[in-house]
Amino acid sequence: MDNHFLAIKDFSRQQLQSLLVRAMVLKQEASQNKTHNLLQGKIVSLLFDKPSTRTRVSFESAVYRLGGQVSFMSSRESQLTRGEPLKDMARVMSRYVDAIVVRTFGQEIVEELARYSDVPVINALTDLYHPCQILSDIMTVIEKKGAPENLKIVWLGDGNNMANSWIEAASVMGFSLSIACPDGYEPDKDILEESQKRGTGVITLQNDPLAAVKDADVINVDVWASMGQEEQQKERMKVFQPYQLNNELLKHAKEDAVVLHCLPAHREEEITDEVLEGPQSVAFDQAENKMHIHKAILEQFVNNIQE
Repeated sequence: MDNHFLAIKDFSRQQLQSLLVRAMVLKQEASQNKTHNLLQGKIVSLLFDKPSTRTRVSFESAVYRLGGQVSFMSSRESQLTRGEPLKDMARVMSRYVDAIVVRTFGQEIVEELARYSDVPVINALTDLYHPCQILSDIMTVIEKKGAPENLKIVWLGDGNNMANSWIEAASVMGFSLSIACPDGYEPDKDILEESQKRGTGVITLQNDPLAAVKDADVINVDVWASMGQEEQQKERMKVFQPYQLNNELLKHAKEDAVVLHCLPAHREEEITDEVLEGPQSVAFDQAENKMHIHKAILEQFVNNIQE
């Protein structure tokens, strides 16, 4: 297994499934009050260039629940935005900590840190990818609906970093993915084309949200304006309005379809309060699963477990 966790496409189906199975085991054991010391004596650095609530707390909780320690630094405290060469930072940090979890803007930042780091670098979000989140989403799908390759999974809204990672997951794991985005807001073209060529699952892109959600087993939505796009908020509100997941649109999915949202949600924008609080929403189980997936990833990479 690659020593860094930067993108879904870097791993095989078997490797991803191994992480998912391990996360479920760790979750089950946690529910039985079993304690773990899998990271005892280990220090994990969280370098966050972008603010976060769920990602930060879920990673911190994951480390502490595995018996490790956390060193957190925001962009104001680290050298990510102060001009120090990333290769210098990576080589120094490698001598202090056992893993580096990075939440930043450019994918090239995590890639360069990984190139020079002697310890695992884990991508906690970039503008291009959000791989840890997608694994927690797939874990939730498996818990609620079973194997994803037997389901119709829909991505509805912006073709953002989440959409890009969902596309790669569909390609690697072999499930079908239906994407509906407004014209001009599609996922990364190269990622889509490469994944369509490489994968066994059918990945489709269209502009019609109703056609996309028809007979869906899983519908996944996210905010319409991501961090750094705040100045586009008003324009995006107009463009994305037909993609709002409300009860009327949800009626076109299967009766037992589940709704995912990685949170935070802008209620009455990309999703109505009624749907988010409704019986088909599994967003809060999904949020919990972030912590369990993070535990599995940290255990695997910090301890260099080969699968």
